[in-house]
Amino acid sequence: MSIRETIKSQIIGALKGAEFPIGSPEKLIAAFPAGADTTCKAEGLEVTAGEAGKLLVASDFPFNSSEEVAETIVTRANL
Repeated sequence: MSIRETIKSQIIGALKGAEFPIGSPEKLIAAFPAGADTTCKAEGLEVTAGEAGKLLVASDFPFNSSEEVAETIVTRANL
């Protein structure tokens, strides 16, 4: 599995219990199990939800699914 797919899969898994739609960065961070400290790792790359959240802009919201969140983050991170 590529780094992109690994990170994407981990984000989707971390947001498994989240209630969508999520309408703000604060609510998105709160939806992760360990908040901003939730960490995804792949082949030496490590990114926290807090770091990933910095890649998002207001117009990205609301998110309607964990897949949408994950795709947006990995795309913005150029993974």
